[in-house]
Amino acid sequence: MQTNLHTLRKSAPLLAVTAPEDIEFLVKESEVLTGQPGRIFVIAGAERLSYRVRWQLMGFKVERLDAQGSPMDTRHLLPWEFVDHSLVEALGAGQLFTPSVGRSR
Repeated sequence: MQTNLHTLRKSAPLLAVTAPEDIEFLVKESEVLTGQPGRIFVIAGAERLSYRVRWQLMGFKVERLDAQGSPMDTRHLLPWEFVDHSLVEALGAGQLFTPSVGRSR
């Protein structure tokens, strides 16, 4: 899934993520609706850090993305490790968002 994050920042409406258990649901929803693995999440701070999260059998694959949507860093996290990730910290601070996903035609 290649995503130009510069375009994403200007055009896609962002949904607030309000609970840690929503992340898994949102990832799976995106994969079903788009047919692409993972979902983009944005930490709404000064730098607007972007991540792609993919659900895997044993937990999460989390990729830190650059401005062009290419992975800069990849981590494989078990569910109990994921709760300490900066995405969950941002969620707790009300700063975690994800673009809305519609059905592709």
